[in-house]
Amino acid sequence: MSQKGKIYISIDILKIMGNESINFARSPTLDTVLMVEKTIEKHSGELNRTEIWKKLPRKVMWQTYILVLDYLENINKIGIAKNGILVYLWNPKIAKKYMNMKGVKYND
Repeated sequence: MSQKGKIYISIDILKIMGNESINFARSPTLDTVLMVEKTIEKHSGELNRTEIWKKLPRKVMWQTYILVLDYLENINKIGIAKNGILVYLWNPKIAKKYMNMKGVKYND
């Protein structure tokens, strides 16, 4: 769904996360998801979710931010340590290695 040139996460992806009662007013844009992801990557292993939220370059509603964290955790891009510290897990080199393995299928 696109409004005013912004790209929103598909509701189908959000349903996969088990969160079917999504308010569209809180659906994050792709820009927001990428901004949060880059901030977590930059501060990986250093800060908790509140501290990361305060470091974001643009303001994001807390509910939207939590939705983005849930999404990134469900697609295994981030992990949350027992002490609440956010850790960036995605490794493109390893992903590329697995994509090139015989018998592994993926969509381009």
